[in-house]
Amino acid sequence: MIVDAHQHFWDLETGDYPWLTPEAGVLYRTYAPHDLAPELVRAGVDRTVLVQAADSCAETDALLALADAHDFVGAVVGWIPLLRPAEAAEAIARYAARPKFRGVRHLIHEEPDPDWLVRDEVLESLGLLAAAGLTFDVVSLLPRHLDHVVTLAGRHPSLKIVIDHLSKPRIKDHEWEPWAGGLARAARFPNVYAKVSGLVTEADHRNWTVEDLRPYVEHAVELFGPDRLMAGSDWPVALQAADYRTVWEVTGALLGGTDRDRVLGDTARGFYGFS
Repeated sequence: MIVDAHQHFWDLETGDYPWLTPEAGVLYRTYAPHDLAPELVRAGVDRTVLVQAADSCAETDALLALADAHDFVGAVVGWIPLLRPAEAAEAIARYAARPKFRGVRHLIHEEPDPDWLVRDEVLESLGLLAAAGLTFDVVSLLPRHLDHVVTLAGRHPSLKIVIDHLSKPRIKDHEWEPWAGGLARAARFPNVYAKVSGLVTEADHRNWTVEDLRPYVEHAVELFGPDRLMAGSDWPVALQAADYRTVWEVTGALLGGTDRDRVLGDTARGFYGFS
């Protein structure tokens, strides 16, 4: 089974996405299951992991409704109020009845406080996630965010954490450090995983090449191995640089030196807990 471990839907008519403005170009429109379904068929993808793009329970509810209506969605990574542990506990209890609710994410890269992720209240809520058997996606942008992954992994060793988009390396500028070292420190913890996703949008949108991406993917493969690495399209965000099929074909080619069956499917299914 081939799994796209990271994709989004959003509805500009019903959702609230502060980051999504007309300046976002191709992204500034509604993206729904009927837009993605034919792309999955063309690329040979069987299941997806649907990931939140707004910090609201309203969006989480909408995503779960879409997941219930479309079998190709294997799991939903939603949002709960991590900064308010009592409310987080209530949300976890409420969503426990929804079998496709398998993880949580917060748009920490949109927070003014670079240390939001290690606030006491957030750390307490993440302990609740671990106890409930839910996962945590980290959308890290700053080197500091990777340092915080180390803190989280040590504080909550039973919490399964995945670093989205390989922590957004500065591919366009061909930067290596501090990204490479930060990722290596995070990878030392067995409960930390990573997604090969969102890389084309970190490269030059108009002139990227497969070779631009290769060293970053190879570093991730070396650090995490196929058992802790999964692949995702980051559609529709990736449309800024490439269409769905191109992203998936390039990802597969870059993973040619490892166990692609695991990275392209098995690891995501095990991490998020679906068949």
